[in-house]
Amino acid sequence: MDIIDSIILGIIQGLTEFLPVSSSGHLELGKALLGDHSIPEESLLFTVVLHFATALSTLVVFRKDILEIIKGLIKPDFNEDRQFVIKIIISMLPAVLVGLFFEKQLEQFFGGNILLVGFMLLITSLLLYLADKAKDTNKKISFKNAFIIGVSQAIAMLPGISRSGATISTSVLLGNDKTKAARFSFLMVVPLIFGKIAKDIMSGDLSFENNNIMSLSVGFIAAFIAGLFACTWMISIVKKSKLQYFAIYCFIIGLIAIGYTLFN
Repeated sequence: MDIIDSIILGIIQGLTEFLPVSSSGHLELGKALLGDHSIPEESLLFTVVLHFATALSTLVVFRKDILEIIKGLIKPDFNEDRQFVIKIIISMLPAVLVGLFFEKQLEQFFGGNILLVGFMLLITSLLLYLADKAKDTNKKISFKNAFIIGVSQAIAMLPGISRSGATISTSVLLGNDKTKAARFSFLMVVPLIFGKIAKDIMSGDLSFENNNIMSLSVGFIAAFIAGLFACTWMISIVKKSKLQYFAIYCFIIGLIAIGYTLFN
């Protein structure tokens, strides 16, 4: 993979990690269009590195929220910040279980399965359409809701299912406040990404020996910068209930991906 391709894929990841159109699905589409023929493990490595970049951009955008949560954890009482952290942990459980027991099977979906991506984008489109029609409320995310949202995040590990789209839509359809849903969605994935990378480094699965360090580096930088912009933009989009436009986009791209596979 050359430098230009890495930058393009980094920008795609940075934008689509927060916009509800499936970052993993668009990465697979981008790799296919750019002619990337990496084996599944190498392809997944590049995806993990770019996700790490967007996780860092999330920390930057929500730095004030994170500092407030840390301050709240220092206090002895069972306050909202402690409850929020527990909800984040609960939401992580489904994805952690999938990652532990089905990691090898999951890797196989990241080898350019464009037909799968197309169908999953259609599912994302439906979720976004339903969420956009839901009424806004002031309801906070409960512990039970956190687990259900976590299940949607685990399902969104498939390329083509938007993680942010699935988790925000699930939260909104459960009757939660849209702004709170977006905040929870973006923060709940950060520990998972850092945990995934730490696990792979410690086990030796994340090896850079056979990969182009320069390509990974420029892809990382591009994803980080694009992520800063997209994260801020997405919060505004959710507040204004503009998810229907992304539903239409996912529907069109999904059909194109299916058509590309069947008639190519």
